Amino acid sequence: MKTLEKTPVIILNGFLGSGKTTLFRNLLAQSSKMNTNVCGIVNDMSDLDVDGELLSSTEAVEDNNNILVSIHSCVLSSDEGIMKLDDGIRKLKANNDPELIVIETSGSCHPMPLIQFFKKNEAVQLNGVFALVDCLMLSQDYNDGSNLIPSMQENLSNGSRDTVNLLVEQILFSSHVFLTKTDRISDDQFSSIASVISTINPHSHQHAVYFGKVEIDSLLHLPQYDYFQVEQLMAELAPVLAAETLKNRPYDLETRVIRDDRPFHPERLWEICHEFLDQKIYRSKGFFWLASRDKYALLWNQAAGRISLEINGSWRAGIAEDENHGISETEISMLKEMLAENHGRFGDRNCHLTVIGDKTRVDQFTEALRSCFLTDAEIELWFEGHEFHDPWPQNLVKLSS
Repeated sequence: MKTLEKTPVIILNGFLGSGKTTLFRNLLAQSSKMNTNVCGIVNDMSDLDVDGELLSSTEAVEDNNNILVSIHSCVLSSDEGIMKLDDGIRKLKANNDPELIVIETSGSCHPMPLIQFFKKNEAVQLNGVFALVDCLMLSQDYNDGSNLIPSMQENLSNGSRDTVNLLVEQILFSSHVFLTKTDRISDDQFSSIASVISTINPHSHQHAVYFGKVEIDSLLHLPQYDYFQVEQLMAELAPVLAAETLKNRPYDLETRVIRDDRPFHPERLWEICHEFLDQKIYRSKGFFWLASRDKYALLWNQAAGRISLEINGSWRAGIAEDENHGISETEISMLKEMLAENHGRFGDRNCHLTVIGDKTRVDQFTEALRSCFLTDAEIELWFEGHEFHDPWPQNLVKLSS
């Protein structure tokens, strides 16, 4: 009797904002062009599921939405997350014949419970645990990585655990370390960071990755993950992580969700971000609109003190209101019918953001963001065509697969 071949699995792990979704989108785009049957699981600790929405917009998923499973509102390494992961894998294998399953974890996910799960799994084979490391963050927050190990040692002596432990342990369990945002640091800074990574895990393969560009061919034939290499590490951490797997908000991380139909005041948003962003606001992301750019649906993408705004598409309302919309009368009539069903003050325009940060800071930043929405008086001005001062960069990147 022929033994069924196990489906290979790759885990994309790494701290918040390290570039996992960018890499995943790139891999899905390549799989579509090469007709390679790649399936995916994406995890978001927030109930907004922003990463799931971004991955769903790739050509591969639009052509077949059965190839992607989204798990949100919990961390994948929690007990609840592991159960949902098992269900997700069963679903993908039942609906597809995948050549590869790629799993994108949330930034707060610890790799060890996942590795333990796959070690016992008979249906799939874990081939790679990739730790994506944000070099710009290490450079700015950990002195080119040199403060990372001392911070970890201080935590060990104090018996405390925080995001430093998570970051170091993600590297310790990795088979490959992908160094991201290396184009934004100097060669000397890169050398220092690479040296620290090698000290933490001398067995991992290091790769500098630019804008998520990794050849998918290189991932299809990796050897099985070396469980023996981390056996002692798992034994040492097992008692500590036993309690953490019960939590969906580990490491003092909290999430907050902002939902509103109003636009942000561009100048107020600029000032608030410069005043309130710090190391304790690890991540915020989502879709929004500015009063000064009411045609475009924008992607808000913040990691630590860095923010990028990207065009995710055009609002239907923005197209309908544009005299030079460039579409047929039939199309514009259908568009207006769809907008009539929204019953919103601003058509289909809205803001949905999730904020992830230390519990001591997350509420302060979230409330500061809420204060940036237009007031009733400013909304009247917007309807009258008032032009709001906009200090944000004018050249925005348009998202593509």
